[in-house]
Amino acid sequence: MHFVNVKGILSAHGGMNIYRGCTHGCIYCDSRSKCYNMQHDFEDVEVKQNAPELLERALRSKRKPCMIGTGAMSDPYMHCEENLGLTRRCLEIVDRYGFGVTVHTKSARVLRDLDLLKSINRKAKCVVQMTLTTYDEKLCRILEPNVSTTRERFETLEILRDNGIPTIVWLSPILPYINDTRENVEGILDYCVKARVCGIICFGMGLTLREGDREYYFAALDKHFPKLKEKYISRYGLSYELPSDNERELMRFFHDKCRENGIESSIDRCFEYLHHFPEKHEQLSLF
Repeated sequence: MHFVNVKGILSAHGGMNIYRGCTHGCIYCDSRSKCYNMQHDFEDVEVKQNAPELLERALRSKRKPCMIGTGAMSDPYMHCEENLGLTRRCLEIVDRYGFGVTVHTKSARVLRDLDLLKSINRKAKCVVQMTLTTYDEKLCRILEPNVSTTRERFETLEILRDNGIPTIVWLSPILPYINDTRENVEGILDYCVKARVCGIICFGMGLTLREGDREYYFAALDKHFPKLKEKYISRYGLSYELPSDNERELMRFFHDKCRENGIESSIDRCFEYLHHFPEKHEQLSLF
């Protein structure tokens, strides 16, 4: 972990990454890809220590409140957040200035800031996005070794539900020949139904691999799934997109299950909801 001062924290669309890099160890993480030009080891997390000051300056100068998002590239609730508390300080600023927030995480640590999430949701709007990929807990520990298990994330979704915080689940990625089974997808969707999530974002049953990410993923396959790397190379070569052989069947099942349970499965509508900031007179509705 190392500390830097940066010149800006908010993107043009209201996104911020307080940290750069991650310690969760997920074997498939796209953020490892070389195209993002990270100049340090991925696990040597870069801490943008002046993020709260930059955020306050940015929000103070905005003419209208909007949604602020965090977690697109690096989880705002990785291990170092326990001691540093930068995400919490940024949420306090969002709350104070009356903006909305959407947080994307794989960690139950988000519940530490439940008081702030509830306050933001009362005044404006708060949505928590949670990634779920693997129903089997033992397999989850291999694929996502240093993060809350899927069961723990499901329990987090239930607590958020009980406290009136709307949630969106990312069903991604689904790894060919590893967790691309109906049993896995059904287990995750059952969790989503029980937690009454508002929507599920799924770009397809499969994953993407780029330079940097691919090498790390293949090394993990060699370690945990002997000879599977060779099967990947034979089937996909060095392709960016690696769709599951079961994609058509699984996507049909996914959409049917969502429709039967009133869960939004349109990617466009999910993103429209995440980015929409409600007017003061507007009832906060889900889709």
